[in-house]
Order: sequence, then structure tokens, then C-alpha cells
Amino acid sequence: MHDREFIIANRNLIEKICSLKKTKVDIERLYSLIEERRLLINRLNQLREDKNKLTDEVPKIKKQGGDIKPLLEKSKEISLTVGEIEKQLGNAEKEENTLMSWVPNILEKDVSTENDAIFKVIKETGTLNEKNRNYYDICTEKNYIDFKRGAKLAASSFPLYVGKGALLERTLINFMLDLHIEKHGYLEIFPPFLVNYNSLYSTGQLPKMEEDMYSLSKEDNLYLIPTAEVPVTNIYNDEILFEKDLPKKFTAYSACFRREAGSYGKETKGLKRLHQFNKVEMVRYSHPDKSDEALEEMLLEAEEVLRLLGLSYRVILLPGNDTSFSSAKTYDIEVWAEGTKEYMEVSSVSNFLDFQARRANIRFKNKDGKNTFIHTLNGSGLATPRTVIAIIEHYQTEDNDFEFPPVLRDYIKYGKEIFKS
Repeated sequence: MHDREFIIANRNLIEKICSLKKTKVDIERLYSLIEERRLLINRLNQLREDKNKLTDEVPKIKKQGGDIKPLLEKSKEISLTVGEIEKQLGNAEKEENTLMSWVPNILEKDVSTENDAIFKVIKETGTLNEKNRNYYDICTEKNYIDFKRGAKLAASSFPLYVGKGALLERTLINFMLDLHIEKHGYLEIFPPFLVNYNSLYSTGQLPKMEEDMYSLSKEDNLYLIPTAEVPVTNIYNDEILFEKDLPKKFTAYSACFRREAGSYGKETKGLKRLHQFNKVEMVRYSHPDKSDEALEEMLLEAEEVLRLLGLSYRVILLPGNDTSFSSAKTYDIEVWAEGTKEYMEVSSVSNFLDFQARRANIRFKNKDGKNTFIHTLNGSGLATPRTVIAIIEHYQTEDNDFEFPPVLRDYIKYGKEIFKS
């Protein structure tokens, strides 16, 4: 969420970002409410000042033997008016806050704000080899992933990993966690997979993305998480840290749950677009002066997973029209799938500046003793489904099977010790 004064001073920018990120906000109503709030506060202050003057006058008039009844009646009248205006102010602020919660984050200066802009390729590494067999045929033939029985147990897009497929998934998750912990210095978190409305509001998924959420009953007020970003970012919700505590670096595995409400017409067969999938997440709390540097570091940390796995990939900078509601700048990492013959996103690495911290009220006390909002960042390190696709297709064998990447074979044998060599 943005500071009210920032919104007042940057109307053109606010209108532009709402349009670019396709967020429907009644801008006229928002600014009308901001002005209404200002006028109501001024009116309240004047009435309270008038009442204080009357209060001061009562003992003076009483001491002089005068009639204080008119003063008391006037004071009572002011009190009633104050109560009415406070109610109006409360209603105005409630509606104002609702509209403000729909205003997306602004963009960093190097992110394109053209309405028809496309991504910018930052880096390409590896060769774009092509193979005849794709992961789906291999997995269904060998029964490494049972899509039909997964659908029988739950619904479509809930895969059932079996045998070697399950081992690959589990090994990959542990490999990524240990890499980020042992080499990159992150603290491991194992978060709840259910969170409340406030947690999703703080990170910006709600209210905009509510149709994509799996929710329990209204009585429970709980939602299945779409990513570990949500609980991990909210660990210090409504708390004040010290500057010496920054940066904070967390990594977490979680299952992720998404309805994919906007996926109609897109390919939903196999692993490419799921309602439940696994992901290892990196989250940082950063000093505002260092979040740009932190973003570049996190990008390299996510890239290292693919480099160690021996997979080809590219890094792209998303334009504003494809940057998420809460993000100010996002890099996507896309792995090359040799059998599917396409690039597929396996990671998004984003800087949210102080946008999420304002919604979550996460601050630190700076060296001058002032409470200042932190900057939050996150990055997938990585999501497993499309990483699994790329591994199976790259390391497929002539007998229509696949081998584990060498680094995972070493990892199974030596565990996290491989990161200490």
C-alpha cells in the first residue's frame, strides 16, 4: 500500500500504474474521499477547539455569577456534532482504505511502462537442444507420475508422483533447500500451509487475487497458501526490528495451491499448470538502501540451481504490464525444455520495495531512532514442476527412461556436504 501523501502528490502516476497493471480502481472516488477526509478532520479539529474554549469559559462565567446554561447547551450541541462527524470520518476512511488497497505498486525506473511492451532478455545460457521424447510420455509410460489417479484422488491438475518420480521431486526439494542454507546463508523456515486473510492482504494477493485462492469456511477465515512467500513474509508482521537485524534471509519449502482461475484455454495437461505444486522460496527483509543489490544477488542464487543441474535457461526482465500487483521489478528465469521444445518459467525474483511492508506494518528502527519500513523481496529457488520437466527431457535415455543429473546423484550420496567442498 502507498502512503496517502504519495497518492495525493502523484495522481498521474497512480492512474498510469492502475491502467498498466489492469487494476480497476475508481480513481475519482478515491481522490474525492481523500479530500472529504481532509475536510472532515479540519472540521473536527475546529469543533474540538471551540469546545475547549467553551470549557475554559464555564468556570470564569460561573465565578462571575453569570448563567452557564447556554455554554453547557452549546458544548452539548458541539459534542453531538463531533460524534456525527467522527462517524462520517470513519465511513470515509474505511472506503478510502478499501480503494487504496487496490492501488498496485509503482515500478522501478528500468521497467518498461509501455502498454504493449514485451519482456527484455537479460541473459541466455546453454544450448537449445531438442529431443524426440517429452516428459509426459516418459512419465506415463514408466508410471513415474500418475495423472489419472491423481485426478481420481482429488481433481485434474493434482499429480500423483510414484517411485522414481517421487524420489526426483523429494531429492530436488532437499537439494535446493540445502544449497540456499549451506551456501547462500538463508535460515530455513517450515511455515503453515494455511494463513489468514490479513497475511494474504499484506503480501498483496488479496483482495485482487481472491478468485485464485483455495479458502476454507468463512468461520475459519483461512486460505491455502499460493506460495511460501505469504507466511514467511509475514513472520514479523506488525513488529519493529533493529537496523542491525537486517538483512534477514529466509528459505522455505511448501506445497502451493492455486485455482488458476485465469487459465481457461491454456494447456492444462501434465505438469505445466497445476493446482498443487511444490516450491522452494527465498524471502529477504532488506534495508531500503540495499534492496536493489539484494535483488541481483537473489537472481544469481536462483540461477545457480539450474546451472548446477546442467540445464539451459534464460533470464528476462518483465515489462510493467506483466509485473505482478505488488512487485516493483521482476526477473523471470525460464528453463529450456528439450522435449517440449520451449522455455518455461521456473522462477520469479521480485523487489517489492516497501509496498508489502506498509501493508504488513513491518519496520526497523534506523540509526536516528526513526521507525522506517523495510523492503521485502522474494524469489522462487525453484518451483519443481517445470524444473522436473526439463530434467527428465534433458537427461532422457535411449530406453525411454531418464537419469538423475550428476549433481543430484552426488547429493543423494553425500548429502549437503557437497556444498562445503
